Amino acid sequence: MMNPTLKGIAASDGIAIAKVYTLTEPDLSFTKVAVEDTDAEVTRLDNALEVSTKEVELIRETALNNLGAEEAQVFDAHLMVLSDPELIGQIKEAITSQKVNAEAALKEVTDMFINIFASMEDNPYMQERAADIRDVAERILANLLGVKVPSPATIKEEVIVVAKDLTPSDTAQLNRKYVKAFVTDIGGRTSHSAIMARSLEIPAIVGTKEVTELAKDGDIIIIDGLEGKVFLNPSEELITTYQQKAADFAAQQAEWEKLKDAETFSKDGKQVELAANIGTPKDLEGVINNGAEGIGLYRTEFLYMDSAEMPTEEDQFNAYKAVIEGMNGKPVVVRTMDIGGDKELPYLPLPHEMNPFLGYRAIRISLNEPAMFRTQLRALLRASVYGPLRIMFPMIATLNDFRGAKAILEEEKAKLIAEGVEVSDSIQVGIMIEIPAAAVLAHQFAKEVDFFSIGTNDLIQYTMAADRMNEQVSYLYQPYNPSILTLIKHVIDSAHKEGKWAGMCGEMAGDQTAVPLLLGLGLDEFSMSASSVLKTRSLISKLNISDMQKLAEKAINECATVEEVEALVEEAVASI
Repeated sequence: MMNPTLKGIAASDGIAIAKVYTLTEPDLSFTKVAVEDTDAEVTRLDNALEVSTKEVELIRETALNNLGAEEAQVFDAHLMVLSDPELIGQIKEAITSQKVNAEAALKEVTDMFINIFASMEDNPYMQERAADIRDVAERILANLLGVKVPSPATIKEEVIVVAKDLTPSDTAQLNRKYVKAFVTDIGGRTSHSAIMARSLEIPAIVGTKEVTELAKDGDIIIIDGLEGKVFLNPSEELITTYQQKAADFAAQQAEWEKLKDAETFSKDGKQVELAANIGTPKDLEGVINNGAEGIGLYRTEFLYMDSAEMPTEEDQFNAYKAVIEGMNGKPVVVRTMDIGGDKELPYLPLPHEMNPFLGYRAIRISLNEPAMFRTQLRALLRASVYGPLRIMFPMIATLNDFRGAKAILEEEKAKLIAEGVEVSDSIQVGIMIEIPAAAVLAHQFAKEVDFFSIGTNDLIQYTMAADRMNEQVSYLYQPYNPSILTLIKHVIDSAHKEGKWAGMCGEMAGDQTAVPLLLGLGLDEFSMSASSVLKTRSLISKLNISDMQKLAEKAINECATVEEVEALVEEAVASI
């Protein structure tokens, strides 16, 4: 019999060979039973809640140590579910009013909440809450039934984890020392487990559809996270081939590592800046370890999302100061709050919208909630004396949006100076170019802004009228489409004509197919996941600007489809 080879989505780079460790779901079946002693059932529920809370606190601690604060946040959400008075109250009410066992009441109430949240298809944030409740409900049910929930934290030998999907609880317990990679049936590049794998820097392949059906505990498995291939029970010959491939990849990483303290130059001497995207001050370590030359996007909304109430000016000042100081004189681009779309705040009720990504979000909320916006701007202005700060406004559609935001910034600056507070006089103020209207009018914006940063994740989905989270139209998420490249060219050319710089902070900036094109289009700053910086620096060092300019020109003027552009780039870099 042929040993199966599976294809999935390469979610995190690398190669691993080890034994399979299957993470299977526990049997949580139970029978609904009528009970007389409802107090005893409520006590059983309380006990299960207490044990579950201790377990989640322990997992949160593990996640904090292994992964950092941002990844541990999901367990704060789980702890909130476990102590949610409305949810727990409804379960207890169901036990006493229906006289049923705790298991039945728990399932009935949590299923209702899960269905409500999961049905909000236009609201990924609320759909994530459904996943949180499902995860927590299974843990409580397991504790009621006396069944053990799988605990990856107990793994003590080198393995590759195989699962249908990995819950946040699972991924947080993965220890890099033993878990060499993981592979799942479902998921995509932006799914929680994929993002976690990149944080852990272990290879991962998601979306194989059937790996759990085919892999058994103890089988030998090869994960090729570079090409998205999985080999079950491979031949000795294939193992030898992949051991060599793994050694080659490790050697390549060691080569990239040598570039950590280098500046970024093309082969013919043109300098560009390679920066990193971050969400919290905790991400600084990865930025510095990967040799980034600045921060091209600090997503400040995590400050708001991590808090049960509006963060104070002091809270924000301390977070911004930590990042600006931590970068030791390198520039930091801070994006003002980008809430809305898929990001909601419990203390800022937003209207329910048919199309939240096209709705009330980002700068539109900031301009409409000036008190909140002014607090953020004051904190940024106060932090500006600790290093080179660049303030960026998101979701700008018109010049009036930008002028309105900048006027508020200038007012707060004048107030602080009048109060005797020191503020830097060299803060750059720019905009994120993510709305096609702003991209098309870039030649006018360039007269008034200090810089552009192109947010390709949204710019592509708005230009192609294709929701990037919708699998039916995900084929239209085309970074190399000549239409997108034409818009990017106009933005960069407009900036340069006015003596301004243009950067990019969308996923495209670290995309190895896009980099040659962006270099040819004259992009000044590339901002990406910290783990992509060194391989991008290596690639740029092998490219000639003059050749890349011709490549970009050809892609825009002669190619009609994304496939033609990809073939063109492939041919151009094949000889390098």
